[in-house]
This record gives sequence, C-alpha cells and structure tokens, in this order.
Amino acid sequence: MPSFIVLFLGISLVSYLVQLNLKKKFEKYSQVPVALSGKEVAERMLRDNGIFDVKVVSTSGYLTDHYHPVEKTVNLSEDVYNGRSVAAAAVAAHECGHAVQHATAYSFLQMRSALVPVVSFASNYVSWVLMAGVLLIGVFPHLLLIGILLFAVTTLFSLVTLPVEVDASMRAVAWLERAGITYGETHSQAKSALRSAAYTYVSSALTSLATLFYYISIFSGRSDD
Repeated sequence: MPSFIVLFLGISLVSYLVQLNLKKKFEKYSQVPVALSGKEVAERMLRDNGIFDVKVVSTSGYLTDHYHPVEKTVNLSEDVYNGRSVAAAAVAAHECGHAVQHATAYSFLQMRSALVPVVSFASNYVSWVLMAGVLLIGVFPHLLLIGILLFAVTTLFSLVTLPVEVDASMRAVAWLERAGITYGETHSQAKSALRSAAYTYVSSALTSLATLFYYISIFSGRSDD
C-alpha cells in the first residue's frame, strides 16, 4: 500500500508538470505568427489529403479541439480557429490528422471508436462499483472484480489512444513542413508543442495503469486470505 501511494503521487506530480509544460508552450507558441489561421490550415490539410466531406467549425472553450468522426467535423476552439500562430497551426493540423486516419481506416482509430460505447457505459458506473467493491470486499468480493473489469476497459481505451494521438501528430508535423506552413524554428516549435501534448496521454495512461494494478492488488490480497 505505501509503495503504491508513493508511485501514484509520483505519477500525479509528473502529470501536473506535463500539463504545466504544455500550457506554457502553447501560451508561448501562440505568440509566434504564421501566415494562415487555424481554420485555413485545417481546410488546406483536408484538401491536400483529398478529404472534402469534413467541415471545419469553431467551438467554445480552451483546448477543446477535437475531430468528430460521426458528424465529420474538425472542431477547433476559438483561439485555434481564428489564431494565426504556430500553436494554432499545430493543433489544427493534429485534429486533421485524425480526419486523415478516419479516411484511411487507421486501425487504432477504428479500435478506439469501437471501444467508445463500452467505455461510456463503464465510465458511468466504474467509480461506484469500485467504491462499493472495496467497502463490501468481506461480504461480496466479486463486486470488486466487476469494478476492476470495468476499469480495465477504460485503461485499455487510454492505451489505444496513445498510438492514435502520436500518429495524428506525426501526420500533422509532416504535412506542416511539406506544405510550408512551418519551417526552420517555427517547425521545431510545432513539433515541440505536439510532443508535449502527446506526453499528457502517456501520463494519463500510466495513471490509469497504476490505479488498475492497485485495485488488482486489493482483490488479490483478499483472495490470498
């Protein structure tokens, strides 16, 4: 138990530092200008990849950017949509990377999409089932096992998300250079921003794995009694 607490605190600290670093980089690179707005970058990348059935729309919030495969929209936060900066270009290209993955039937994206309904169900109940499982482990130990299985689904989703996000960033970086949107120092900055964003998914997956092993250790300890 104490060793897990130390591990969990360590991962939490790393996650906080990763998020802080990401925020600082995006604030810094939001001040570095490029010729096109995030909207224009996204529309051009879609065209260059032969994608004409995906719309680029503006959405409220900060770093709320995402690709919606069902509605076929690249949703960019207002700062990214209107921004003419390295940060805006990097984010817009990354989200279009997901659209390219969708158009080319990228296997890990398909796997993640298939997991969404199951993960949505698991996420609604996993916290309550785990809590009840720990409290009632002496009476109904298999309730905790059910919670572990539900949490394992969300952990699997986090792990599958990693290659999806890394691949989208790789596609974005390659296209930004090929299209001449970023070059020299600005291209290095775009790569740096997207690399920092990828680290957030790594820390999230590690946190999920550590938590999963924690509950497994509780269940295993009970089973050994």
